Amino acid sequence: MKAVRRITGRGVPLPRRDIDTDQIIPSRYLKRIERTGFGEGLFAEWRADPAFVLNDPRYAGAQILITGANFGCGSSREHAAWALEDHGFRAIVAERFADIFRGNALKIGLLPVELPAGTIAALVAAVTTDPAISIDIDVAARTLRCGRIAVSFPLDDHATERLLQGLDDIAITLRSVDEIAVFESRRPAYLPTVAVPGT
Repeated sequence: MKAVRRITGRGVPLPRRDIDTDQIIPSRYLKRIERTGFGEGLFAEWRADPAFVLNDPRYAGAQILITGANFGCGSSREHAAWALEDHGFRAIVAERFADIFRGNALKIGLLPVELPAGTIAALVAAVTTDPAISIDIDVAARTLRCGRIAVSFPLDDHATERLLQGLDDIAITLRSVDEIAVFESRRPAYLPTVAVPGT
């Protein structure tokens, strides 16, 4: 996973609450065996409507999705986070996230930014009025700026460290490779062993 320190880009307004993972990526798109290519199915049902915001050329290439409360609820499919990332989103800004979606997003470096409803409304208004307005998110400082809007957002220390250092689950495990090797070396010979890289 690439380190995520700062995200600067344009935003897409999608002020709907309770957007579930079935709406983010319908089940018919879950047949791929790779982790890539899911962007094609992102919001597939809604994108059939020419008026849907992702069909608006003014928001093409935007990297920050601004949406409503309880984003990512429903099933636990990690494909939802993959689809958002594959489409080009680097951060999702919402009042609240479903816990499993939040965890899936952080595991791939997709930043979930939680802000109060009033701030979300102000951001939606800003990017609706001016689709070219820039949003700047500083992960280390845990701040978001957009025009006159300047706010802090909560992000626990563990998640912040993972993002800043680009640590996915495998990278975190490999930080303990020496301890794993010592543990495996002390196991009785009749038990299965694990090959540890670098040993």
